[in-house]
Amino acid sequence: MSKQAGYDSGLEKFNRIGKGTNVFFHLIFIALALLCLIPVVVVLSISLSDESSIRESGYHILPTALSGDAYNYIVKQGSMITRALGVSVLVTAAGTLIGVLLTTSMGYALSRPNFKLKGLLTWIVFIPMIFNGGLVSSYYINSSLLGLKNTVWALILPLAVSSFNVIICRTFFKSTIPDGLIESAEIDGAGQFRIYFTIVLPISLPVLATIGLFLCFSYWNDWFQSLLYIDDQNLYSLQALLNSLMSNVDALARNASTMGVSYAQLVATMPKESARMAVAIIIVLPVALAYPFFQKYFISGLTVGAVKG
Repeated sequence: MSKQAGYDSGLEKFNRIGKGTNVFFHLIFIALALLCLIPVVVVLSISLSDESSIRESGYHILPTALSGDAYNYIVKQGSMITRALGVSVLVTAAGTLIGVLLTTSMGYALSRPNFKLKGLLTWIVFIPMIFNGGLVSSYYINSSLLGLKNTVWALILPLAVSSFNVIICRTFFKSTIPDGLIESAEIDGAGQFRIYFTIVLPISLPVLATIGLFLCFSYWNDWFQSLLYIDDQNLYSLQALLNSLMSNVDALARNASTMGVSYAQLVATMPKESARMAVAIIIVLPVALAYPFFQKYFISGLTVGAVKG
């Protein structure tokens, strides 16, 4: 015992960090944090800057002339913004719930050693991580075979399940859920659905939060599905609508002469560059506010599900 204790105490010196090294690491992390934070501050500054000051002096960390024209331009869209926000919230909430249920149930099935189709389905899940059928085939299947075009399901189902998320869930369940716990529940007469909902999910909060956060980010930031499958502007998500508004700003600027207004006059009054940055702030802000509440589970679920096993 004394020899082992001496061995352990000898290893402690390799885990110690000197004061100088500790300060050095702190400086590195502060520099990395600033590299991530400064671009966001610049974007916010541009969104609050007057358009003429941007053209004259360029981008600055602090606005040289404050202006809320960019946000006023977006707010003036009124009902369109509200409707698109509702679509985004609906798609994000429903898609995250459906995606978490589908992904975790598939990962749980693939993690069970007595599941007969485990090998075949694992390959079916793994192959799309290397290559896929392409955009044309997926568009044909979603729009023609499944009839999802111009429906809200076109914004939900194509993003609900990904191979990467399934592999994370499979590894998490395989390395975290004891086989004895499942076997004891089966001996007591519990079916697989009851085991999954009443035993597995309640003790799998880290992976649920991780997959939920991944899906939430994907749905909230997505505009490409609307571009592909949605022709009705009433079904535009917030991101797709704001992207359309930016395109309209460019179109107005390019066709100023046909509107009886000179190009210089139109560009002088239109918050073109600041509106782009205001759109970025509006899209990023909800996710940035929600992330701190999921950070603990996110890190735990990602590391356990990706490293172990």
